[in-house]
Amino acid sequence: MSNITLIGAGTIGLSFCALHLTHHPTSKIIIHDPRPDLAAHIRALLPGYLLTLSVDALLASGQLRTAPTLEEAITPETDIVQEQGPENPAFKTALWPRVEALASDACLLWTSTSGIPASVQSVDMKDPGRLCVVHPFNPPHIMPLIEVVPSPLTSETLVQKAVDYFEGIQYKPVVLRKECKGFVLNRLAFALLREACHLVREGVTDVKGIDEIVENSLGIRWSIKGPFASYHDGGGKGGLGAFVANLEGTIQNCWDDAGTLGMQDEMLGGGGKWKDEVVRQTMEAYGEVKEQNFVVRDRVSRDVIKTIREGKAKTD
Repeated sequence: MSNITLIGAGTIGLSFCALHLTHHPTSKIIIHDPRPDLAAHIRALLPGYLLTLSVDALLASGQLRTAPTLEEAITPETDIVQEQGPENPAFKTALWPRVEALASDACLLWTSTSGIPASVQSVDMKDPGRLCVVHPFNPPHIMPLIEVVPSPLTSETLVQKAVDYFEGIQYKPVVLRKECKGFVLNRLAFALLREACHLVREGVTDVKGIDEIVENSLGIRWSIKGPFASYHDGGGKGGLGAFVANLEGTIQNCWDDAGTLGMQDEMLGGGGKWKDEVVRQTMEAYGEVKEQNFVVRDRVSRDVIKTIREGKAKTD
């Protein structure tokens, strides 16, 4: 995967450029963007993403090139076309048939959209199954998550190639087996944002208070373990099932007050099957809670807090 064409030179595009060049130092990158000052734009901003490589040297050697037209950006040798254009379905729907006509049959076609499914973007392609979403968490040259979201027509082979690429650079690709609005990352983030806005509006606390609560609790905890793994530990030997059983009154009251989950007919008190399923999957994923879980959690938590405090102190 040595020849990569990036469409779009915004924040995500330049960050992905840095990702590919850093982890594959021999890769050749072509950036296509209609802005007239593209080369100057890259020289001004890309150094902030590439801490160990010289942008001027990359441009001078031809390892990094710009292309004013799509036809110049995509050649028969292109291995990956990765698009980070406007979050506009009309733009993306019009783009992909043009890309498809220029790219070889072996070229991988990836879109880094934040929420427009591949099935929407690919409607006018001859082979819509070629397109796959690779959605990062900003900035992708630092944050390791990649949501790999195929359309119902995308082959397992193409999905696996995306997974292999990002696992090969020690990233964390997670395959979503069903398209949904906003994918998983944004849905989780926006659910928290929605509740945060509600609490501010109700006068419970202010914006700064919300941020301080998250930064000094959930932000640290969830950088170590996600919500299911964390609450599984919180249940002790009984795991997530015991945690939910112990706190279901409080959980139910919060959900009822927020009115956000759309599961009113299957909430905790209703004995919904979803509860049994998440408990089953959590036990299958993490097994019985052991004392070592807490030793590791506490050690890593101290390390994370120490690193955050030291990093913030350097900027004061």
